[in-house]
Amino acid sequence: MHFNPYGGAAAQVAAALVNLGPAPADELARTLRANGMSVSSISAEDAAAVGEWARRLREVFAEADPDRRVDLVNQLLADSACRPYVSRHDGKPAHLHYASEHADGAQRVRAYTAGGIAHLLCEAPSRMGACAGEDCSTVFVDTSRNGRRRFCSTRCATRVHVAEHRRRAATLSV
Repeated sequence: MHFNPYGGAAAQVAAALVNLGPAPADELARTLRANGMSVSSISAEDAAAVGEWARRLREVFAEADPDRRVDLVNQLLADSACRPYVSRHDGKPAHLHYASEHADGAQRVRAYTAGGIAHLLCEAPSRMGACAGEDCSTVFVDTSRNGRRRFCSTRCATRVHVAEHRRRAATLSV
C-alpha cells in the first residue's frame, strides 16, 4: 500500500523510533537517515527528547480504542507545534515540512512523526499495529497488500505458530 510522504515515510520513522527506544545521538541519527529522514546530526539533548517522544508514540501504536487513539494523536500534534512549511533545502525543489528547516532536531522529529501518524490514522488506521507475539513489543506500519499483518516479522509469526502447533499436538497426545 502506498501512502503520502507523511503518512508513509513519517509513520514508518515513528515505528522505527518506537522500536529503537532511547538511544545515543549517533545511533538515533543513523536510524532516522536509514528511514529516509534528512538529518545531519542530533545532539545528545535532542536524542533524550526523542527517546521520550518515542515512548508517547508507542502508546498510539498500542492503543486499540479508536477514540483514545485519536485523542493521543491530537495531543502529539498539539505538543509538536506541528504546522506546514514549504521548504527548499539541499538543492531539492519546494516540498512540505511540518517544522521549520531551522528547528532543532527533536522538534523536527516530533513534527514529522506526529504529522505522519496523523495522516496514517486518518487514511488507514488499521495499518498501525503492534506485534501479536506474546513476548514481542515491536510496532509496525502495515504496508502489506491485504492489510492484515499481525506480526512484526515472519520469524515472530513462525515462532508463535510453532508454539501453537506444539500446544495443540500436546493436548491431542494426552
